[in-house]
Amino acid sequence: MAEESRGQGEDARFEDGAERPLRLAAETAEDLGVLSALVQDALAGVGDVAWTPKRRKLTVLLRRFRWEDAPAARRQGRPYERVQSILTIADALRVRASGVDPADHDTAISVLSIGFEPSEDGAGVVRLILAGDGEIAVDVECLDVALVDVSQPYLAQASRPPSHDET
Repeated sequence: MAEESRGQGEDARFEDGAERPLRLAAETAEDLGVLSALVQDALAGVGDVAWTPKRRKLTVLLRRFRWEDAPAARRQGRPYERVQSILTIADALRVRASGVDPADHDTAISVLSIGFEPSEDGAGVVRLILAGDGEIAVDVECLDVALVDVSQPYLAQASRPPSHDET
């Protein structure tokens, strides 16, 4: 039964929660923590990072590991998945990179986390922490980050989920 045909006041059903592409926004540090968990171990090339100062926006095309699907894949014994996603940081005033050469478009990067260091009046710095001690720091007027899946999920090349075990 389609959602539109249910009467008002009826509870949602399990089937109504069919898997859909992610379309999330973060306007608080707590929201950003959710996005950070979802983009952990996302892959990109330096050439997939676009800074458009006139639009005050940093955009990154990611190949995101689908952490939200990993428990089901493990239970069902099926391969893990990745999906192409766009991470957008709006109201960006300045972008700095360390441990990454912005001119080397073929360099691969892996996102470990995203954090926010607030300053006065809602402004602050969004930090993309990268594997290998790299970082992209974005000075923002306010916290306005979005994550949108833009492709269908596809099989991850690795047969295991990413791991950060210290060995």
